[in-house]
Amino acid sequence: MDFIAHNADETQQIALKVAQQLHAGDVILLQGELGAGKTTFTKGIARGLGIKRNVKSPTFTLIREYTEGRLPLYHMDVYRLEDTGAADLGLEEYFDGDGVSIVEWPQFAAEDLPAEYLTISFAKNDFHDNERTLTFEAHGSRYVELLNSLKKAE
Repeated sequence: MDFIAHNADETQQIALKVAQQLHAGDVILLQGELGAGKTTFTKGIARGLGIKRNVKSPTFTLIREYTEGRLPLYHMDVYRLEDTGAADLGLEEYFDGDGVSIVEWPQFAAEDLPAEYLTISFAKNDFHDNERTLTFEAHGSRYVELLNSLKKAE
């Protein structure tokens, strides 16, 4: 399932729609190059969950927790784990917890990811600087259900 976002506001609008469908324990993996819109999307998820705090990339802290919304949001950027892996971070506690986990650069924690998740890949448009294609891929029945709900909401 693909969405086209012509600018950052549209990226956040797509994320708001996703946020309405999220449940405790949901895991979203965000893939795309630097500047592709992963953190912008996460800001939209946070808004959709009722989180008022400014969402920042957790590049140097690895995990940022936002707990004031209808569900907690655990925003992870595991890019810096390229050489060391994520085994000692206890990511499964977040994945099995009462919030929504968003993981940027999931390939660097592949061995620690749950069996079921939603992947969203961000691709820049070569001809329009601000345009992005967001490709959603469900891994597991929960996320097939989530994508079906998004289709119905369109």
